Amino acid sequence: MVTSRSVIVTGAGSGIGRATALRFEREGFTVIASGRRIDALEATAGMARTGAGQIIPVAGDVGHESTAKKLVAEATSRGDFGWLVNNAGVGWNYGVTNPGSMAATRDTTAEQWREVMRINLDSVFLLCHAALPHLCERGGGGIVNVSSGGGLKGMDDAHAYATAKAGIINLTRSMAKAYGRFNVRSNVIAPGFVDTDMVSSVLDSEMNPFANEATRYMVSPMGRPGTPDEVADSIYFLAVQATYCNGAILSIDGGSVA
Repeated sequence: MVTSRSVIVTGAGSGIGRATALRFEREGFTVIASGRRIDALEATAGMARTGAGQIIPVAGDVGHESTAKKLVAEATSRGDFGWLVNNAGVGWNYGVTNPGSMAATRDTTAEQWREVMRINLDSVFLLCHAALPHLCERGGGGIVNVSSGGGLKGMDDAHAYATAKAGIINLTRSMAKAYGRFNVRSNVIAPGFVDTDMVSSVLDSEMNPFANEATRYMVSPMGRPGTPDEVADSIYFLAVQATYCNGAILSIDGGSVA
């Protein structure tokens, strides 16, 4: 009997997470699709067209240890669990609904700082912590943690965001050193400006840098935002195909940090 491969993808209700869940499903994986909103996750599952794999929505807040344990239990019960994509997080649009959370240090409260860190960094630790015992015992696996170009350099604002995304990078590098001997590969994707709901308030406003010939190439040398599918392809590559890639940081940003 052939056991299906299973993967956990967090933040799968929209954007990069949704595209990633669909990418794995097309390759025949059973995808444990995590997010806070069950309706968004069910919408992702409804977009699966190939029937090669399946998408199983599991709602929950991955910033809580109980959710991380639930996802790992679900993944191990559904097939050969060997892959994990930590994509859940908040960004620019979170600052619109939660003013100050994407501000500079002086204008961010301690409570806002802790909440951004909980969602963006603690969630990565908690899921890796829950999954690693199984992956090591299994004899290997592929972890991809989604950081940001903002984790590779300083930012004028969004200091909590930038710090959390930088933390993801060094956590992943450290796991690569510690668990490579168990054939567990840990890598990072660092997207730049990608056309998702996270930045929709910018792209739909007068602040859209790609609407101006004078600024579009300053944001990305390619003069356009990336697409979720372009990032999803890179996540799949690092998770499944790049079998000697461990501790790498792959920037998907059209050359922004070149």
